[in-house]
Amino acid sequence: MTRKSSIAIGKFVRKVARLRGGGSALPGLVIEKIDRSFVRDCLGQLPKGVVVISGTNGKTTTTKIVTELLESQGLKVFTNNTGSNFMRGVVAALLENINLRGELKADIAVLELDEAHAVKFVQAVQPKYSLLLNVMRDQLDRFGEIDHTAQLLSKVADATTETVVINREDKRLAGLSTAARQVYFGLGKELISEFPEDDELLSRSTKKQPSSLSADVVLSSIDDNVAEFLVDGKRYSTPLALKGSYNIFNSAAALALVRQVLPSAMVQALVDGLASIESAFGRGESLTVNGQLLELFLVKNPSGFQLALNSFAAGEHDTMIAINDNYADGRDMSWLWNVSFIGLKSVQMVSGVRAADMALRLKYDCVELVKVIEPNLSVATHDFCTNSTRPKRIFATYTAMLEIRKILKGRKIL
Repeated sequence: MTRKSSIAIGKFVRKVARLRGGGSALPGLVIEKIDRSFVRDCLGQLPKGVVVISGTNGKTTTTKIVTELLESQGLKVFTNNTGSNFMRGVVAALLENINLRGELKADIAVLELDEAHAVKFVQAVQPKYSLLLNVMRDQLDRFGEIDHTAQLLSKVADATTETVVINREDKRLAGLSTAARQVYFGLGKELISEFPEDDELLSRSTKKQPSSLSADVVLSSIDDNVAEFLVDGKRYSTPLALKGSYNIFNSAAALALVRQVLPSAMVQALVDGLASIESAFGRGESLTVNGQLLELFLVKNPSGFQLALNSFAAGEHDTMIAINDNYADGRDMSWLWNVSFIGLKSVQMVSGVRAADMALRLKYDCVELVKVIEPNLSVATHDFCTNSTRPKRIFATYTAMLEIRKILKGRKIL
């Protein structure tokens, strides 16, 4: 079968899948069966190569920041913004962007990949650059223990041909040995305690020690969403549209990576470019509902949930927590017991498949549940959005977040 034929078949399957309400899985699976070199050949034509971004937390937001920074410097970027960070999501995005001759009009690819699928991807395509964000306990039923996740990311690093950008504050990543050049991003001493690792959440007593590794970009301070970065011995400050300390740390990771791709770019121009970049959907996304602010936060593991809770004052907003345990969320919800909810004081609504479990967890931290336990997300979202005129926040697992956004879209809010 010719490449033109496989592209035509893939585009047709993708169109049919979309008409039937499906996503990227079917066209990706079809292409993998009929044209095994499709991804390698399509991405091989890019003059600046491929960037892989992986890790437990922050992939989507960091990929968005990197993409927009590169575009601000005049590059045409191909990225998998279809919502799937599996190999088939890359295939689906390629089918959308290439023509029937197999031409991909881009300078560079910036791809967010799930840790396990990143390993599969680099077996087919060696990235020129990779960015390893962190290793946290996430979906233990799927990935196994945390050290296994670190091993997966080490394989991504091993396959990288030029530069690996690494979070120096993650002890499981900072010790990686790779043939590629290693560059680090990190935190200033004053911020280290605000970004707990898994071991700290488990023990409640372990204190993180400052790293001795030199970092290319350091997030030195955060003050009311104004971030200060230390780069080459100089300090650069900028206000950010991004919300949450974890998203701001992602911007430091993105800045470190872009400096490797475009070493001649002016640091001030890149920092200025960060100012207008907004969070990816569900990662601190801000909406207006009934004239009031509604912020959406994806939570999927202990560290991510804890950082989200720690980033904001609790008393100013009504709060809803929606917990599902579908496959994409991870079936094991025991991680909720490693998150401290004491700072919340009160929650207006809990919902989702595991609403009762969430309510029990709040009770143990003496957090008042103001209204009800409502497993039905449609009912819960409607009640929560109309129960007061106060600003609101929703913390939700992945499939719960998708459903809530669908509900809001049906109400013509999105």
